[in-house]
Amino acid sequence: MKKVLLVDDEILVRENIRDCVPWEREGFHYLGDASDGELALPMIEQLQPDILITDIKMPFMNGLELCDVVRSKFPQIKIIILSGHGEFDYAKKALSLGVEEYCLKPISASDLVGLLRGVSDKIDQERNEKDRLAELMRRELEKAGNSRHKLLSDLCGGLLSAPEAIQSAEHLSVPLVARWYAVAITDMRPMEPSEVMDAAGGMEWMDLLEHVRLECARGQMLQYPASRTKTVYIVKGDTESAAKQVLDPFRRMLALLEETACRFPLSLGIGSGHERIQGIHLSFLEAEESLHWQRLTRQNRQNLLEVTRSSIQHNILLDRQAFIRFLKIGTSRELSSFIPEFAAVLQPIDWDATLTGYYILNDLTLEVFKVAEESVRGAGDSEQSLRAFQGRIEAVRCWEEACVYLTHLVEQFWLWRARSADRYADLLHRVKEYITANHDKSYISLQHAAEHVNMSPSHLSKIFSQETGQTFIEFLTETRIRKAMELLQSTQCKTYEIACQVGYSDPHYFSNLFKRVTGMTTTEFRKHGAMSSARTSVRIARGESHDRAVSGSME
Repeated sequence: MKKVLLVDDEILVRENIRDCVPWEREGFHYLGDASDGELALPMIEQLQPDILITDIKMPFMNGLELCDVVRSKFPQIKIIILSGHGEFDYAKKALSLGVEEYCLKPISASDLVGLLRGVSDKIDQERNEKDRLAELMRRELEKAGNSRHKLLSDLCGGLLSAPEAIQSAEHLSVPLVARWYAVAITDMRPMEPSEVMDAAGGMEWMDLLEHVRLECARGQMLQYPASRTKTVYIVKGDTESAAKQVLDPFRRMLALLEETACRFPLSLGIGSGHERIQGIHLSFLEAEESLHWQRLTRQNRQNLLEVTRSSIQHNILLDRQAFIRFLKIGTSRELSSFIPEFAAVLQPIDWDATLTGYYILNDLTLEVFKVAEESVRGAGDSEQSLRAFQGRIEAVRCWEEACVYLTHLVEQFWLWRARSADRYADLLHRVKEYITANHDKSYISLQHAAEHVNMSPSHLSKIFSQETGQTFIEFLTETRIRKAMELLQSTQCKTYEIACQVGYSDPHYFSNLFKRVTGMTTTEFRKHGAMSSARTSVRIARGESHDRAVSGSME
């Protein structure tokens, strides 16, 4: 129902219009009237009419002056002028002020209702159009948000090469380019009704959220929701120290979470810093591993607290850092003397009467597996190996057996370390051969390569990145571009034909990618011949194509 306000200095006119028009029945709400523009203005500000009916000739503030003010302050209000003056100048001035209708008095009730209906229809059309545009804007923003999330997710998943990532980021106005990158992941789970949240953790979490907000506003951090509880943060910096500074609140939160006294429904993983865009994927994998092991460790310590009902920092906890140091620098000759001295604090435990010993050994085992994942790069199937070791812990019934278990744990770590140097050589050779043989197929993907070597895509992605320093997509792109360089020099094929022969169905995309990687168009490359081929091969081998793409984006 549209709201109508009337302004006229003649009381008979106001009363006639007020009483002769069936306002409610016609779908209008009559707000009232005023005798001049000056009195009408406060009513307009307070009542916000949809339609203003006004005379022109009035004392104090005439109708044209009123229209001028209303058009400036309330442009959404539609104005109908009813005037006894038919001069052209009045009508011209009224039209210049955006008046909807200009009618001469006297006017019948039916004619006025007709005018009001026409103006009402126009209001409805404008509102519908405004709603439609707002919905389109909402959908575009949602689409852009989803595209942004997909870009960041694909980047962390190692599914994009550096040129592809930079190009997509430019298209979506995502400030991706930087010199250093690192990834942090948070997993915030709801607490049980019976649980009590640690105040220190809550305050640190609020500080971290404010830090994230500020760094995102500055463009130093990108984030996206990986699930309902998990959020991924890509931290950037122009220097390594700048990136570490942005990460510092995450590290403070992690240190607090690792304290047994901190009861807070959050797990947090942090990856190491990397210089190249492809390092985002490596840092993401490291952050996921850190998140996984931290969750296991915290759960184990909570169980230990429940069992012992005492602080884990008292003399029942093994010195994990001393044990880890021995893993890294100790020798087999020192092992027989180190273990009894290290495990001396476990002698008072009654292994048959309490689970305290189990949780202490489990805590140390989790730490060793975490270190193995980070530095030794794998203990085979880590989940299966962990369950096997936990089964051994359950069989411990005395201090001497605990020492035997710890000895075995050290020896196993050293075995993993010895095998890690060349354990993936054959696997990577097979994967690279598969890429070389199938690079011309547009459908080739990480999934296909993983099936070829009987491995999960995620595990293959992790191994490939860690061992070669490249993502799967980076290596595939490099292989295809090298083959394209050969074809440009050895054949007269058109660019679109070469694009198809190296696995790209879109010639335009291939041309853009070729220039980003080599620094030249296909025509320029073919013209410069062997000399440019040699220079470009060196640039690809050194990764300079990425640097050039980055510097080009920064310019």
